Amino acid sequence: MNWLVLSLFLYFPEDKSEYLPAALWIIAAFVAAIFVMRLFIKISQKEAQKAAETEQEIGKKDEN
Repeated sequence: MNWLVLSLFLYFPEDKSEYLPAALWIIAAFVAAIFVMRLFIKISQKEAQKAAETEQEIGKKDEN
């Protein structure tokens, strides 16, 4: 009985061109996700480099 209720909401259009906007949105979201992920990686690498430089400076101060 449960599957019957869920199947009422499925819609498969006869005109397959209705799939095109959805496919374009999925592709756009995928490209945006890759762009944001690469941006986060670059920012993270810059922060890691700054942290390493700060640790070296602190280490030099402790030696003196």
